[in-house]
Amino acid sequence: MPDSLSHDMQAWTASSQQHIFRQLMRAFSYPGRIETLATSGAHALTLTLAALIDRGSSLADPQNLLDDLTRQRLQTPLTVAERAHFVVADGTRPPAFTPALGSLESPEHGATIVLTVVALGVGTDCRLEGPGIAGSQSLAVTGLEPSWLEQRRSWNSAFPLGVDIILLDTIHAVALPRTTRITLKGTQPWAT
Repeated sequence: MPDSLSHDMQAWTASSQQHIFRQLMRAFSYPGRIETLATSGAHALTLTLAALIDRGSSLADPQNLLDDLTRQRLQTPLTVAERAHFVVADGTRPPAFTPALGSLESPEHGATIVLTVVALGVGTDCRLEGPGIAGSQSLAVTGLEPSWLEQRRSWNSAFPLGVDIILLDTIHAVALPRTTRITLKGTQPWAT
């Protein structure tokens, strides 16, 4: 769970949301590349949700990571993780839900899972391959329960159905689209 979600009003301005949205789209274009989102007192989780969530999307917070004020400012319906467009979860704890995976007619209805981790850029090394990555990309993560990667492989096994994941520490973001293949050091690739 994040130490403290900042109520810095900068996270809720249109210019900040547009800037963060562009950074997140760049992160999805280049999986594994670490983007620095927070330069003021705002937490990367608050910034990410403020940029991505609107009244037309639904949100699940099964571990109650968000405080009441953040939920109120997001102005989006809360629902169960199995039906939400966006799911917020603590990456240090194993997944306890099956997110929406979309359908063959509408694979874009697969959920985006926003996972908080301890740190990006240090920790367990992963190798990423796939679209947007020239050859391979190394990514180090601290505080990501390995079962998330196992579940991700299962959820994404019927491509184009599946989920996209955003990893966040307090100030950074990394995107893991469903097309990205992940290998932990010394293991077989975990394909999409």
